Amino acid sequence: MNDSQYNLIADDLLLAVEEAIEDCGVDIDYESVSGLLTLTFVNSTKIIINKQAPLQEVWVATKFNGHHFAYQNEQWIDKRGGDEFWQFLSAAVSVQADTEVILAAE
Repeated sequence: MNDSQYNLIADDLLLAVEEAIEDCGVDIDYESVSGLLTLTFVNSTKIIINKQAPLQEVWVATKFNGHHFAYQNEQWIDKRGGDEFWQFLSAAVSVQADTEVILAAE
């Protein structure tokens, strides 16, 4: 994958997260600036999702830990645990929102 392909795929992912948050029905604020998406929860905790262009990865920082996702076989996979991005994000958002949240790209 070249840098242009990475940027297109990563930007699409961040936009899909914004749309999923809008549609999830839970009060979660978000702000997106230059490849950095911050989700802020009612309890003031945050999840930060950001592009790491030099590594062609997407990093996710939760209040518990951080994860690095690489694009493999048309999906973002956690390099540490092997989780698929949307499954991981749904679980992390559910914990920090203190309610079950299922997120997915449309």
